[in-house]
Amino acid sequence: MDEVKAYCVRCRDKAGRVMKDAKEVPFKRKGGAEGRAMTGTCEKCGTKMFKILPSKK
Repeated sequence: MDEVKAYCVRCRDKAGRVMKDAKEVPFKRKGGAEGRAMTGTCEKCGTKMFKILPSKK
């Protein structure tokens, strides 16, 4: 999979950090609908990261 960049809360890097061990996971949205997201860890500090993805059409 390509590099996934996301905002790291601890590093506060606005450009985004690369997510290590990124994997797609489902999560519940409002009204019981299911959404998609990527989860992994920050390559620099090791903090858990979460990025919401657009829905598939």
